[in-house]
Formats: sequence, structure tokens, C-alpha cells
Amino acid sequence: MTASVPEDIRQDPTIQKLLSRMPAAVQQSFTEQQLAELRVALGARQWGKHRIDLRGTVSLWRFRYYYVFVAGRNVREQNRHSRQLSLLGQAVLISLLLSVCMLAGLLLLYLVKSALGIDLLDGYSFGIWHWFKSL
Repeated sequence: MTASVPEDIRQDPTIQKLLSRMPAAVQQSFTEQQLAELRVALGARQWGKHRIDLRGTVSLWRFRYYYVFVAGRNVREQNRHSRQLSLLGQAVLISLLLSVCMLAGLLLLYLVKSALGIDLLDGYSFGIWHWFKSL
């Protein structure tokens, strides 16, 4: 991907920061096109501000591991395939949430029924009430 070369590429803050870490002779050796390509490459690595940004390290024995968890609003433009995957993911997440809520509601109703001593099927029990009482 070729970047368009702005007239004042050397005034770009990212390029200035990059060049400030180099000797003057090396700084002057870059062409405007090379600097523009470096700006594109560096820009792809920059992280924006995220509402949730958790970073840290964990030491286990003699090794250290890092973790990064970032979350925030997606401001990138999505293509059709990405939108469809996003909608599918939302549908699966909502279905799972509704299923968990429904199962929790049924369990609560079953426990209330059992606490009140109501038997729907004579002589049959799932054993949940006895397990719950033993906790």
C-alpha cells in the first residue's frame, strides 16, 4: 500500500519522534516517500484511547507473561462480511444470555415449588431440592 506524500511529512509528530531517536546523518538520508511509508507502518501499530485498557505482567516460575485487554467503541468502517459476523456474534451472545436467564428462572421456580412442598409428579424428584438444602 503506497501512502500519499504530504508536503510537510517531516513536521508530522510521529515522524519527528522517530527521527529524534536517530543521528542527524541518518535523519537526512530518508526520502519523503520513505517517511510517508514509515508513517503508515507506524500508524497501524498505534492504539487509540480505549475505555477499558488493562495491561500487566504475571511471573510464573522463571518466566514472565504479559496480558493486554482492551475494549471500546469500534470506530473503524466495517465491510459487509464484518457486519454480518458482528450481527451473528450479537445474536449468539443474546441467545446465550436469554438461555442462561431462562434456566436460572426455571431453577428458581423449581426451588420455590419444592420449598412450598408442591409435588408435580408423585414419588419423583430431580434431587435438586435435597442438594440445595444440603449446601
